[in-house]
Amino acid sequence: MSVDMRTYLGHVELANPVVTAAGCAGSGAELAQFFDLGRIGALTTRSITMAPRAGRPTPRMAETPSGLLNAVGLQGPGVDAFLARELPWLAQRNIRTVVSIGGGTVAEYTALARRLNDAPGVAAVEVNLSCPNIEDRGRVFARDGAASAEVIASVRAVMRYDVPVVAKLSPDTADIVTVARACVDGGADALSMINNPLGMSIDTETMLPSLAAGTGGLSGPAVRPLAVRCVWQVRAALPTVPIIGMGGVLTGRDAFEFILAGACAVAVGTALFHDPYACLRVLRELEELVAARGYTRLADVIGLAHRPPGATTRHRTDFEESPL
Repeated sequence: MSVDMRTYLGHVELANPVVTAAGCAGSGAELAQFFDLGRIGALTTRSITMAPRAGRPTPRMAETPSGLLNAVGLQGPGVDAFLARELPWLAQRNIRTVVSIGGGTVAEYTALARRLNDAPGVAAVEVNLSCPNIEDRGRVFARDGAASAEVIASVRAVMRYDVPVVAKLSPDTADIVTVARACVDGGADALSMINNPLGMSIDTETMLPSLAAGTGGLSGPAVRPLAVRCVWQVRAALPTVPIIGMGGVLTGRDAFEFILAGACAVAVGTALFHDPYACLRVLRELEELVAARGYTRLADVIGLAHRPPGATTRHRTDFEESPL
C-alpha cells in the first residue's frame, strides 16, 4: 500500500517529511555525492552568519554514550560567499532549501533576512535562536521568550511573505512552551525543536574537558526522549503550528515517534556522520510503518498520540470501511 508522504511548512509543500538538520549536511554538495537531494523533503544549511567565522578551537567533538558533543561555533564562509556559491548550486538543482541563520544581535538577524529576501531557491528560513545576545551580556536568545520574539518579529518583518520563518528552539529554558508561544506571536510560521542541549564530558586521561570550549551541544539518541517531550508539549499547546522534530533520529521508528508526538517533519542530523544514506533509509522505514498501521496519508498520523485517554486505536482503513 502506497502512502502519501506529503507534508507542509506553512503553505510550502514538502514531498516528504524527512529533512536534514542544520550543520549536518555541509553546503549540500558533500551529501549530494551519495544520493539525489531532491528525494528528501528539504536540505537545511548550516547556520549562515553575516561575516565569515573560523569557529571554535579544536577539539570540537567528543563521543559520549549514545550521543555526540560538539562545539563547532557556527563555522562558515559568511553570507556573501553563501549567496555567491552555495545557494545557487542548490537552486540550480531544484533542491528545497531551508536556510538557517544565526546572529549576535537582532540587527544582525535582520540584516541576514534582508540579504536572503530576494535570493532564489530559499524555501524557508530557520532562525537559530541558540546564539548569545552580545547586547545582553551574552544571554542566549532561545532562553527568553521576549528576546526570541524580538528576533523572529524582526526577521518576519523583512522576509517575503511567501517564505516561512521557522524558529529553532532550545530545551535549555525553564518553559519551552512559553518561548514557543512568544515566537508564534512574533510571527513564526513554524517551529523546529530541539536544538542541542548543553552537555560536557571530561577526559579522565588528560583530566581536562574533552572539548576545547569546555561545554558543547549534545546530540544523538541520548536526547531523543527530551526532544519528543518538547514536541509533545508544544503540539498540545499550539496544535495548529507546524513543527519540525529533531534529536536522535536514527531510524524510521524514531521519526514515527516524533510524528505521533505532533511533528509534521523530522530532521536527521548526527546519523549522517556515520551513514550518509540515513535520510533515505529513515524515509523508507517511516513509510513502511505508516502503511503497516493501515494509513494511506502521513497527515492522518501527525499528532495521533494526543488522542484522548481511553480512546480506541483506529486505523485509517477502519474509517474507510465503517458503514454510515
